[in-house]
This record gives sequence, structure tokens and C-alpha cells, in this order.
Amino acid sequence: MQKHLPLLISALIILPGCSSWSMPRIPGVYKIDIQQGNVIEQDMIDTLRPGMTKRQVRFVMGTPLMIDPFEPDRWDYVYSFQRGGGQRTQEQVALFFADDKLTHFTGHYRPTANQPAADSDENEREVDPEELLEKDPEKGEEDSSFQFLKF
Repeated sequence: MQKHLPLLISALIILPGCSSWSMPRIPGVYKIDIQQGNVIEQDMIDTLRPGMTKRQVRFVMGTPLMIDPFEPDRWDYVYSFQRGGGQRTQEQVALFFADDKLTHFTGHYRPTANQPAADSDENEREVDPEELLEKDPEKGEEDSSFQFLKF
């Protein structure tokens, strides 16, 4: 019995410590930032207007992350970001259409009051998406937004 007493005491001291044991952080290991989905910015949301066509919305927001085949009049834009091993944040915007025109949207963003910037440059002007999408490439016409790429 006395031969096993030091072993028994050691086991009683060590085993409870093992149950709450976790992997120590290894210093010097770089963890990358993880971005997934469509980047959504407030100025993109402020550009959206009821009555915009799907083509205009795609120009402003980019290709939607999800288009439900059973509900094609709803486009979902999702963006998640996790900074180097930290907590993940997620933002979502759902756009709804009727007769291929934007009716409303829901999600983490709300439109802000459109007030002209006090420090705006005189040479800058707001670009209307309809102006850039005047010609239809499906009808054999060139898309005017790509004319600057001609060589």
C-alpha cells in the first residue's frame, strides 16, 4: 500500500488539472482575416431607388450571392468578416422586385438622407446607372460602360 501511495497522490493532483486543460496559444502564428460574400457599403444602399431595374441594381450592388430559384424576385447579399481568429460578423441585405423593378429591401442597412457633401469637388458628378447601361449587348449593341476598354 505504501508503494502505491505516492502514485495515488500524484494521480489525484494531476488528473483534475487535465479536465480543464486547453491547448496553449502558440506565439508568432499569423491568422488571416477571412472575408466571404459580397462587400456591402452604405453608399451602395444609398444609391438604390424604388423602380430601379434588376440590371441597374446588379450594376450598383454586384452579382447577388444567392438567387432563390423558387423566388427569383428576391436577391440576397451576404457578407461575413472574421478578423484573424476573432469573432465573425455578418451583414445581410435582401432586395425584392416586382415586374423586374426594385420595390423594397430589408437587412442590416438603412438608407441615409441624401445630402450633398460639403467638400464635393466641382468636377465630380453623380453617375446615373441608366446612363451607363443605355445600350443592350444582347441586341448586338456595345455596353457603353466598357467603351473605355477599346484599344
